[in-house]
Amino acid sequence: MYLTETQEQVRDMTRAFADEVIRPAAEALDRDERFPSEIYDQMAELGLFGIGVPEELGGPGFDTLTYAVVMEELARGYASVADQCGLLELISTLLVRHGTEAQRRMLPEVLAMKRKVAYCITEPEAGTDVSGIRTTAVRDGDGWVLNGGKIWIHNAPVADTGFVLARTDKEAGNRGMSIFIVDLHAAGVERGPKEHKMGQRASQVGALNFTDVRLGPDALLGEQNRGFHMMMSVLDKGRVGIASLAVGIGQAGLEAALEYAGTRKQFGKAIAEFQGVQWLLADMAKDIEAARLLVHSAATKIDRGRDATKACSMAKCFAGDMAVARTADAVQVFGGSGYIRGFEVERLYRDAKITQIYEGTNQIQRMIIARELLKKGARG
Repeated sequence: MYLTETQEQVRDMTRAFADEVIRPAAEALDRDERFPSEIYDQMAELGLFGIGVPEELGGPGFDTLTYAVVMEELARGYASVADQCGLLELISTLLVRHGTEAQRRMLPEVLAMKRKVAYCITEPEAGTDVSGIRTTAVRDGDGWVLNGGKIWIHNAPVADTGFVLARTDKEAGNRGMSIFIVDLHAAGVERGPKEHKMGQRASQVGALNFTDVRLGPDALLGEQNRGFHMMMSVLDKGRVGIASLAVGIGQAGLEAALEYAGTRKQFGKAIAEFQGVQWLLADMAKDIEAARLLVHSAATKIDRGRDATKACSMAKCFAGDMAVARTADAVQVFGGSGYIRGFEVERLYRDAKITQIYEGTNQIQRMIIARELLKKGARG
């Protein structure tokens, strides 16, 4: 195995936590759509947030491959919980790379889940096309005034602090956006109702509206008008995270289907003895392993400082499509039971769908892959 001893130890610790703490709670969390603070507190104690944050800044200082391994194991327990790990990885990466010394001082609170955060990009007319954002931040003295609205924001119903992408130069397109750190309890911030989603239902999502929200000069993260580029700089890692999450969902589906096939009997024998079921299980296993290897290859390219854009888009696209197709196979193995609430594979099928959509739809990933091929060739 190519994982280091440390990576294997982190994987085994995360797997045990997922089996003992996350997975037993997943059905109730999905049903109640509850933010599981008690699970996140335990994850913080185990150091499962901010995987890539250097030790001197309060993190474990692990690489992207370790992050991918952690995301898979968490998602194997419940994808909503893994989503929180992915969110904090992106926020902490932005703070480490672009934050001032004062801004970085919030990292311990963020990684301990004492300060809940939200990454606020999507708007009604700006999803895949981020250039369409209309939220603005206008200079006012040495500070700013923020106006606009965001939708489908992860953690919006519970977050204390938002990292908000806003337009600071209306004429400059992508070169006219900046990221601001916003107190979501401040005057002028209004939260919309919690959305009720198809899957990953304990990962809370909602709208945020900003009306004349006053920001101090220290609210700007990094350079003015570099927000789009800063956001794009973490997309590769974000796509590795979602791809790993998709692999974890697929793995959970395979494990459930394999166990069920060995115990469910029809025509006097276990359905695992029928070739049609065996082929379903075989296809699940090979595609999950292929997706895992694509993810680990992309993560390793990031860690080695190589151009990883195509690899990350390939991993995210393939893993997302795999998760949807192979959790559908898991439902098929279960037959009618797989269509009933309370059976894990029914939830896994619903949880998988969003992996084809967020962090850039899989149609956009195909465009990126094709663009990289045309630019750099088949071996580029």
